[in-house]
Amino acid sequence: MATAERALHLPELRTAEERGFLSWLMTVDHKRIGILYLVTSAVFFAAGGVEALLMRTQLIRPDNTFLGPKTFDEILTMHGTTMIFLAVIPLAAAFFNYFMPIMIGARDVAFPRLNALSYWLYLAGALILYSSWFLGGAPDAGWFNYVPLSDAFSGPGENFYILGLLLTGFSSIVSSVNFVTTILNMRAPGMSLMRMPVFVWGTFLWSALLLFSAPPFSVALILLLLDRIAGTGFFVPAMGGNALMWQHLFWIMGHPEVYILAVPAWGVISEVLPTFARKPLFGYRGAVIALFAISSLSFTVWSHHMFATGMGPVVNDAFMVTTKLISLPTGALVFTWLATLWGGRIRYTTAMLFAVGFLPLFIFGGLTGLMLATAPADLQLTDTYFVIGHFHYIAIGGILFSMLAAAYYWLPKMTGRMLDERLGKWSFWITFVGFNLTFFPMHLSGLYGMPRRIYTYSPLLGVDVYNLLSTVGAYVLGVGLLITLVNVARSLAVGKVAGADPWDARTLEWTTPSPVPAYNFRVIPLVRGRDALWYEKQAPDGDGRMRGAEEAAGAIHMPGLTYLPALLALGLLVAAYGVNFKLVWLAALGALITFYSIFRQMFEADRGYLLEPRGESE
Repeated sequence: MATAERALHLPELRTAEERGFLSWLMTVDHKRIGILYLVTSAVFFAAGGVEALLMRTQLIRPDNTFLGPKTFDEILTMHGTTMIFLAVIPLAAAFFNYFMPIMIGARDVAFPRLNALSYWLYLAGALILYSSWFLGGAPDAGWFNYVPLSDAFSGPGENFYILGLLLTGFSSIVSSVNFVTTILNMRAPGMSLMRMPVFVWGTFLWSALLLFSAPPFSVALILLLLDRIAGTGFFVPAMGGNALMWQHLFWIMGHPEVYILAVPAWGVISEVLPTFARKPLFGYRGAVIALFAISSLSFTVWSHHMFATGMGPVVNDAFMVTTKLISLPTGALVFTWLATLWGGRIRYTTAMLFAVGFLPLFIFGGLTGLMLATAPADLQLTDTYFVIGHFHYIAIGGILFSMLAAAYYWLPKMTGRMLDERLGKWSFWITFVGFNLTFFPMHLSGLYGMPRRIYTYSPLLGVDVYNLLSTVGAYVLGVGLLITLVNVARSLAVGKVAGADPWDARTLEWTTPSPVPAYNFRVIPLVRGRDALWYEKQAPDGDGRMRGAEEAAGAIHMPGLTYLPALLALGLLVAAYGVNFKLVWLAALGALITFYSIFRQMFEADRGYLLEPRGESE
């Protein structure tokens, strides 16, 4: 039968989803790609966490010699770069990949192969960056990679930084094109834009921010690479270049990057709070407008990172005003969350605890951000540990807590197993205490004048006790996160089986079995209101089950497996090493593999296959 179908160029009929190791290498299923993103970003998050503990161990007391200055600089650089580019952004991409298409009622993303390519490019970039430890030394100019620290005279690690982030940047652009196209074109019947979950709006704005911010940074990376390997002088003042231009190009990406990290977090909070408060999100339209306003304003504030570079009072004041303006829609968003909780019948599950814990930490981080947005105050505080404390209240308190809420909320849907609530609550409280013990004292040590990015400090500075508290807190925080890791492993082994809707939730992903089958929906749903599942549970003519927009039609067409996205990323990986080590033959080999993958993709017809739906009811 299968032979006849191949001869007639018809899709084969299959009764089971693909299994086995190779199926993961060749998958184009958005859910499997989401899981790949989740596992990989968790590995790099752990690596970044270990790097943070090494730094805190070095700073536990004055004049410590646990790490030397060069090693400390390398670890500092890799920690920041890892956490932002290899852990948090891909972690958001994991949940976007898995849930966004399901939440809009689609069976897949618009470009499944492009989706697979985005993951393999991300992995290739991450491998390049981390291979620097074994091939001459890691980058050591900070995650911002300022020139002249990163220009031609610096160590070989900067090339790994440039090439690695170029590939991860391409990965982000590819993902963004895919997500925007999917959201605009593949929503289920009845899923209008203003019925989309806020998490989907977060995916849309995350993608838009990346589409506008990643290209300028990619150009800056290419110019810096040319300065380093071809002798150009784009950022070299002695050759007519401008070193400050790097800071502008970096922060044009770098400040929207803060919101690229934050918008997914806000989307998660806007899903978790209503579900466990058992109320619709208060002021849905206002929340969407606030997200648009914040995303737009984020492109007008980049120079507040450069108040101390001598731009002058007029420029400083202009960016100070735009920075403070962004607090207005952010405040509206916080009010939306608080009003959603007000009067709700709250269930304090672990996911809800992390979501509620997010609120005071994010508000505190926002208030200290307003202090730094005031140019005269920033001139006193810049490059002190006050900035570190502020940033981590946003990056960990505001973002990691929301990602942990997302994990406890959505992992039962992804794995089909419930996480243990008792372990989860232990993890929350230890993480919450450890986080505040780590980062609150940094505000005080910064106010006392402790500079950031130093590998040691004098006892005469009088900040010993704050550094001791921060180091103890970092290890407590690590224990809290480790408990969540143990919880996940336990859940996979012996966790209670999760039903389709264990939280009595609101949105379309909870209408599917857990874990979600390859085709997502046996029948594309008909959306009759915002919070589509709650609408059917509460409508006078509803029975708690989604109505279909079409009749069940038997086997469902699925895209076929392919190795080409992984091969294309491998080609770019090989070419990058060729460029880095100036080996023409290696660069040519990488280019050959890349072009073969592209041309094979252009002329290969994907017939896909037909998959018989499972027997379970949805």
